[in-house]
Amino acid sequence: MRRRDTVFVGFMLFALFFGAGNLIYPPSLGISAGTAYWPAIAGFVLTGVGLPILTVAAISLVGNGAVELGQRVHPWFGVIFTSIVYLAIGPFFGIPRAANVAYEMGVSPLITTPSSQWLLLFSIAFFSLVFIVSLNASKLVDRIGQWLTPALLLTIIALVIGSLWGLKGEPASPSSAYQTQPFFTGFIEGYLTMDAIAALAFGIIVMTAFHEKGVQSRRRVMLRTLQAGGVTAIGLSTVYASIGWIGSRMADKGTFTNGGEILSGAANLIYGSTGALLLGVLVALACLTTCIGLTVACGQFFSSQFPVLSYKAVISIVTLLSLTITNVGLNQIIAFSVPVLVFIYPVAIVLVLLTFIHPVFQGSPYVYRGALLFTAAMSLYDGLTAFGLDLAAVHSYLSILPLFEQGLGWLIPALAGGLIGWVWHLIKIRQNGHIALDS
Repeated sequence: MRRRDTVFVGFMLFALFFGAGNLIYPPSLGISAGTAYWPAIAGFVLTGVGLPILTVAAISLVGNGAVELGQRVHPWFGVIFTSIVYLAIGPFFGIPRAANVAYEMGVSPLITTPSSQWLLLFSIAFFSLVFIVSLNASKLVDRIGQWLTPALLLTIIALVIGSLWGLKGEPASPSSAYQTQPFFTGFIEGYLTMDAIAALAFGIIVMTAFHEKGVQSRRRVMLRTLQAGGVTAIGLSTVYASIGWIGSRMADKGTFTNGGEILSGAANLIYGSTGALLLGVLVALACLTTCIGLTVACGQFFSSQFPVLSYKAVISIVTLLSLTITNVGLNQIIAFSVPVLVFIYPVAIVLVLLTFIHPVFQGSPYVYRGALLFTAAMSLYDGLTAFGLDLAAVHSYLSILPLFEQGLGWLIPALAGGLIGWVWHLIKIRQNGHIALDS
């Protein structure tokens, strides 16, 4: 396999991750972090870029997708956890978020008085098109994406270059969330990209691409994946850092409620209404292809896992759910997604890390179960707290955990759970003389 083939796979992986919806978070981080921008964006990149690459590599080690990865914990866990992942990147958060970004950046600037009625009309037309194309998507989305991704990248590059001269002024003081621990706040914000859980679905695509190039052994596939991931990481990190930097220069340019408004405002300041319109149209089209791709992925996954549901039935349900949730509004979708992602991400992180040290503990399912059970218990607390529930009675006990205040209180419980699982594994071996392990 030639070196350039690895680079091309890296470009493909970049295109998979580069959903237009991800453009809304770095500018919001930039405007909130202000003078603490660089440590904040470093934390954001670690979870928003580094973790997805590691997740794809973990899938390449397993060899048969996210379901098999989850089955190392328990057969039911593989199906349930992967289903949750597809629902999160699909109709519950990922698709409605992309549709809202399309409306906010591509349609809202053209309307004198945007309203919920305009959003409803737009979403009906948008998801009608998504459904029709998803019925027989074939290679349409990929072909459109080959043109849209470069066009969107060129537009962002023009926006960044223009901002060097068109956006004067200094970053503001950090908001309260970024004043004391900007790196860890950015780390948690990186969850919102949803790329790490999306990588659980994308991993099989990358692995297939390398197999078609003649790379067969799991170790070689993983090494090639990491190399291609380096290409992807450079691209995503550059984009995130650049548009986040633009956001940090917009604090005194008006009042904005989300990252889409920040980017549109920056484009309007630099290139006028024409520039803002061009950016909006490109983002809207990219969001459309993203929604079609995610709808197709959900249709294929759920119809294969649950044969009672046909592909057409699944995409019908997905588009109707997505249309309904889209009309809740972008800010509300983001607010509701935070508690869920705060719960899911630690579980995904631990599952991925265990994959890399799988041989060390002989693939014992008890290690997986112990680590993930303790992680889930802790991340459930974090998720409920993020949802706004008052858990002061529990807080006093959990706050003694290292890194608790930074949102990483699940690390020590995960380690403790894994060690307990290993001890239980050794006890079982002594009792039975052997134990059947996953490979």
